[in-house]
Amino acid sequence: MNVMSNRKIRVLIVDDSASVRQTMTAILAADPAIEVIGAAHDPFAAARIIQEQLPDVVTLDVEMPRMDGITFLRKLMSQCPLPVVMCSSLTEEGSETLLQALEAGAVDIILKPRMGVADHLAEHCQQIRDVVKGAARARIRGPRPRPVQIEARNTADAVLAAPSGRAMSRTTEMVVCLGASTGGTEALREVLEGLPANAPGIVVVQHMPENFTKSFAKRLDSLCAVDVKEAEHGDTVMRGHVLIAPGGKHTMLERQGARYQVSVRDGPLVSRHKPSVDVLFRSAARFAGSNAVGVIMTGMGDDGARGLLEMREAGGRTFAQDEATTVVFGMPREAIQRNAAEKIVPLEMIAREVLRASTR
Repeated sequence: MNVMSNRKIRVLIVDDSASVRQTMTAILAADPAIEVIGAAHDPFAAARIIQEQLPDVVTLDVEMPRMDGITFLRKLMSQCPLPVVMCSSLTEEGSETLLQALEAGAVDIILKPRMGVADHLAEHCQQIRDVVKGAARARIRGPRPRPVQIEARNTADAVLAAPSGRAMSRTTEMVVCLGASTGGTEALREVLEGLPANAPGIVVVQHMPENFTKSFAKRLDSLCAVDVKEAEHGDTVMRGHVLIAPGGKHTMLERQGARYQVSVRDGPLVSRHKPSVDVLFRSAARFAGSNAVGVIMTGMGDDGARGLLEMREAGGRTFAQDEATTVVFGMPREAIQRNAAEKIVPLEMIAREVLRASTR
C-alpha cells in the first residue's frame, strides 16, 4: 500500500477503559505525523469504525468485555489484515498472552501497569509514538512508508567505551550476536529453529520490556534444538546455548580467557532502548573481534547499525536481513547504508549463513 509521504498515520484505539482511550488519544494526537481517527470501547465498536474508515494502525487492548483482544486480532488478521499493536498489563500471565498475540500477527506491544495507567502511559509517550510509527511501516500488505522523526538519543558510549582497535586473537569458539526489534520475535524463532543442537553460542537482543523476555525465552526453548534461556549476569556463552537479553537491562559480552560470558546490568537508554543492540554489538567488537558474528534483523530505527559497523571494523563477520523478508526494514537499512553488513541475506538463509561464518 503506497501513500503520500505527507499523509498522517491513521490510528484506531481500542480499549475498554475510558481513561486509557483519552490518554492514548492525547499522546498520539500530539504527534504531527499521527491522526487518531477513533477510539472504541470494544471490538464490535472497533469493527464498525474499521468498516467506515480503514486505519493504518490499530492499538488493541487484550482484556475487554464481549470479545477479548486475541480473538478479535485473529478475526481481523483473517478478514482485514492491519498492523496491530497489542496493549496489556505488565505481568507474567500477560506476557504469555502477548506471545500468543505476536504469533497471531500483532507487530508490537505497549505495556501498561494495573495501577496508575494514565501516568505510566504519559511517562512513556515517546516510546508509544515510536511503536505506532514502527507498526505503520510494518509489512502487512506491503511497504507502508511513513515520515519518522528521529530525536537525539544516547549512543553506546553512554554504557561502554568504543573499541580501541582490532581486537583479540582467535579463540576456539565463535560467538554469535543477533539484534532485532519490531517483527523480531517470529523472525528470531525461524532463525533459531534452523540451528542444530551444537550451534555456536548465541546472545540475542530483542527489544522487549522486562517480565516479557523470560516467557519469550521459554517459548523458544520449547521449539528449538538449541537451549534457550533469559540471560543472567555471568552466564557463559557456550555451544548449543542461546541467551536472550532481559528486558530493562543492557546485556554485554565479556571475555574470560578463551571463553565468553555475559554482563547484565542497568544503564541509560541507548537509541531509546534497553536492552540495546548497539551495546551488545559494541561489546562483541571490543572483546571478541574476529571471533564474532553479528546479524541485524527486522526493526524500526537505527539501533545496532553503529555497533555492527564496529564489529566489522574489528574483524567480525556481519550480516543484515534483506528488505523483502523484514517486517520493518529500518534497522537493517541503516546498517547497510553505513556499510556495516558484509552480506545481505533473506530470513530463511540467516541460520545457514551464521553456521558458515562460524566454521573455522
